[in-house]
Order: sequence, then structure tokens, then C-alpha cells
Amino acid sequence: MTKKMTVTSIQKAKGQTPLVMITAYDALFAKLLEPSSDMLLVGDSLNMSFAGRSDTLSATMDQMIYHTQAVCQGAPESFVVCDMPFGTYTTKEEALKNALRVYQESEADSVKIEGGADKAEIIAYLTSNGIAVCGHIGLLPQAVRSEGGYKVKGKNEHEALKLIEDARAVEEAGAFCMVIEGVKADVACEVANSVKIPVIGIGAGKNVDGQVLVFSDMLGLFEAFTPKFVKKYLDGAGVVKEAVAAYADEVKKKQFPQDIHTY
Repeated sequence: MTKKMTVTSIQKAKGQTPLVMITAYDALFAKLLEPSSDMLLVGDSLNMSFAGRSDTLSATMDQMIYHTQAVCQGAPESFVVCDMPFGTYTTKEEALKNALRVYQESEADSVKIEGGADKAEIIAYLTSNGIAVCGHIGLLPQAVRSEGGYKVKGKNEHEALKLIEDARAVEEAGAFCMVIEGVKADVACEVANSVKIPVIGIGAGKNVDGQVLVFSDMLGLFEAFTPKFVKKYLDGAGVVKEAVAAYADEVKKKQFPQDIHTY
């Protein structure tokens, strides 16, 4: 990345250059991810990756703002998107109050909201008050309990038409881009072609306008499970364990520290 992305440059990327989005939760990794990313998403997935919870639902605004502050500090030239956690945008007034906190207490460039046509009024209210919004349709992690699990969408014509309706509603409400998650690839392609703003996929095939992955999944650091759509570009957990084991072995054998490490 040579220049920080903006809402305008992200929108202009549609049909031109696939967008690269990666999650980030702290300053250290944000700095490492920044050179290759168009956008960094401070996802409420941190509730699982960092806090060890079974889902994202107990993430709080304080948590999200804390981690967003850290990411912005570590990657000041990145376009940073902050997830609005579950229960923080049930009404448009509540959504604006919490989104304003994100803007006032961090350097985030936008917020992300899960939901389609049902959240259009809230998205429109935020955008009309100066908040840039990234939408999120398809499989909604915050709905995991109400839906009885993580279920792939777009398996029939009704679901496909509903996804297109949701995408258009999110666009018309003023979102500058949207994430589409866990959707059949052919349907995700139709959705992307139905709107003029970028549609960034995760588990939605390659014929969309970009991709997003959770960094700890992509780097092989998260071992609990691996979703089908994740490609591990590194055996991060194995590398870390091997390094720590080597350190422990040297400590026990008094091979560390050596003279070069001693004052």
C-alpha cells in the first residue's frame, strides 16, 4: 500500500482492482499487515481469537474501541473499519451514539454493521450524520444463536433474491461498501453485479470485489477450527510453538542468555 485508501478510492476500485481486507486487533500486527492491505477490519471476531469466547456476541463497545485505538496507532496509513458489536445498534439513536464514540475516541475511518434491508434505516441515519458505513450481509455471525449456527446463504432462489434485495437496500442507505459472508459463490457474484459499491467476500467465492480473512486464521495461529473458506498461508501456531520450545530448552540447559545478551 502506497497511499491510504479513502471512501472514494474504495468505491472507485469496484470493477478495477480487487480489494484486500484483513482483520487486525492490535498495533503490532496492524503494522505488519498494513503494507499489503487496503483496509484493516477491527472485527468483533477478536472476541473469539483474543478472548477465547465461543462466538462474538459478548464483545462490547469498550473492547472494540480499545482495539481500534491500538490498530490505528500501529497502522496510521491504513483505512480502518471498526465492527459495531452485537446490541449496540438496535435503534438508530443508539447506533449513532455508539458510532460517534468510535469516531471521537479513535481514528477509525468507518464502522461496520451486520444486516440488510432491516438495517437500512439505521445505515441511512448514520451516513446522514457523517459516519461512513460498511455493510455486512449473508451469514451474520451476530445472528448465530437465533439461527442455530453458522449457515451458508444463497442455497435457493428465495435466498438469492433476498440477498440482492439486502445489498441494494444497504447501497441505497449510503454504505460505501459491504462484506458478504458465507454465500454460495454464484449468488455472491450476482449480488456484486447488482450494486455499484464494492462487495468484499469471505466464504463467498472469488467473483466479488475483494476478500477479507481473519488474520489469525490466515496465519494458522487459531487452532480450534478452520472454516472451509480459510487458506492458511503460514503454520503460525507451529512456528510459535517451535520457537518457544527452543527458548525453554535453552533456558533449562543454561544456554541462554549468552555473553552477547548480557550486560
